[in-house]
Amino acid sequence: MQPDEDFLPFMQTHSDSLLRRLFSDYGMVLVLLLLILVVSILTLEPQNLTGREAGAATADQILAAYGQQAVVAIAVPAGAADRQYLEGVKARIEQAGGQIAGAVSGSPAQARQMLQRAAQSGVAINALAVTGKSQEWTVLDSVRQDGQIRFFVPQVRWWPNFLKAGNLLGVANQTAIYAIIAVGMTMVIILREIDLSVGSIVALSSVTVAGYLRYFAGGSSAGAGALTIACLLALLVSAAAGAVNGVLLTVARLPSFIVTLAMMLVARGLAQRLSNQESIGDVWLPPAFRTLGGGSLAGLPNPVWIMIVLYPAAHFMMSRTAFGRKLYAIGGNPEAARLCGIRLQQVKFLVFTLSGALAGLGGLLLSSRLNCGDPKYGDMYELEVIAAVVVGGTSLMGGEGRMLGTLIGAFIIAVIRNGMNLLGIESSSQNIVLGAVLAAAVLADQLKRRWQSTR
Repeated sequence: MQPDEDFLPFMQTHSDSLLRRLFSDYGMVLVLLLLILVVSILTLEPQNLTGREAGAATADQILAAYGQQAVVAIAVPAGAADRQYLEGVKARIEQAGGQIAGAVSGSPAQARQMLQRAAQSGVAINALAVTGKSQEWTVLDSVRQDGQIRFFVPQVRWWPNFLKAGNLLGVANQTAIYAIIAVGMTMVIILREIDLSVGSIVALSSVTVAGYLRYFAGGSSAGAGALTIACLLALLVSAAAGAVNGVLLTVARLPSFIVTLAMMLVARGLAQRLSNQESIGDVWLPPAFRTLGGGSLAGLPNPVWIMIVLYPAAHFMMSRTAFGRKLYAIGGNPEAARLCGIRLQQVKFLVFTLSGALAGLGGLLLSSRLNCGDPKYGDMYELEVIAAVVVGGTSLMGGEGRMLGTLIGAFIIAVIRNGMNLLGIESSSQNIVLGAVLAAAVLADQLKRRWQSTR
């Protein structure tokens, strides 16, 4: 029985459409996962276990060798996990009837002093519990060469440096600020425009909030009300800078490249003038200011939570509201959108104002996290943000792009940069790699458009 001739073209068309949709929805996710896998393999190294459980395991090794005759000294660095390791060793040794001759969580000099005091008091130490870092302290070389004290180190396991909890949180925290700014940039690029001023607006926002707290709100003694006003003022100034971009674009009909390039210079200059080209440090800022960008909730930094809330809202706006559909319509065909009654200039003004406000929010979070206002903040942020948007699949030709793609693009850029940092690649080489990634993303977009035009 021969298949229906009309059915075969339908199935082929349906299959092609399904594959395109699957690649569009999940292709960037697969790229990100593959990149994480590659970076994890490249940063795979032997890791000493840390924490209280590692300390207990090390103590068990000592007890297996010496039993209740164990006379133990402990020398570890000053980190929180190292202190937990020290407590784990100490608790297990004392519980088993052994003796703790001394314990230090600090510097190599403090470890040397501890061992000297033990020697002067006549205590015969036979075991020294150390970590992977403290066993390399040169002050312990003479002890190791003497051979009378046996070194005990936590067990080793292979684990990628990239997948350490602290590193992953750092990547997410740093990415959050870029990703927040990239929400506005995505809308701008979908409109076939560009915004080069976001990095300078980050600096302007940072200086505005810190300057207000220092000069008008009592500095480090500023209360919650003054802190709220300072944050709102920073957002308002940033939105005003974006609104100026929108006015020059829509009323003066200047190209967005020129408009935002000018604002990039103006905003940076204003930030330098307002701060006298100096940073406004934590001496002048209230302790509560650091909570916004430096605090955490349920183990996640606050900027990450803001990003998590912002992206679903932005996705809903772009995919489920009339405003979002207008953006795609204008970016896809401005003339057709105008003939359909869409007010192009009004939409562009709102988008650039929103882009400025989101850049201001990014500057506010950055300033809070570092507990400092600085006119140098945000340098080259515009290129990082544009790279994230383009790598995430938003077309520079306008009319195409998704918020989820932008978020994935931001993480792709962050994973690449973090991986290169962990591998010790110098900054100049990192810039070359990121430039190549951006060029490849634009080339891929152009090839996709050419392929689509031939179908």
